[in-house]
Amino acid sequence: MLLYITLGTRDLKRARAFYDAALGALSYVCRSAEEFEIGYAAVGDSRSRLWITAPFNKRAASVGNGSMVAFDAPNRAAVDAFYAAALGSGGTDEGKPGLRPHHADFYACYVRDPDGNKLSAVCERAE
Repeated sequence: MLLYITLGTRDLKRARAFYDAALGALSYVCRSAEEFEIGYAAVGDSRSRLWITAPFNKRAASVGNGSMVAFDAPNRAAVDAFYAAALGSGGTDEGKPGLRPHHADFYACYVRDPDGNKLSAVCERAE
């Protein structure tokens, strides 16, 4: 259903350091790095599915209230690693890794990137 997602940033260099660390914990890689945007994908994907960019209209990036991007994690250890990498790279806690009530195997964490965008890493597999 989704082709790609775009999140705005006020500081692309800071965002790159954050996303390289946090998404690297989930085995996602930076496929494109330009002056105004960076793109991330799963290894083997033919295109970037997440873009971090300075807004096209040149205004300051802002956060969408109620919006969140959730990343598929291969296991619970990857959720834990994403959370640690995100906090270690300038992110803030929005919910420590753990089981959530959505279903028996829904293991997730929630963070905000340095620009305030809310992110989650989720593993829905039994351990």
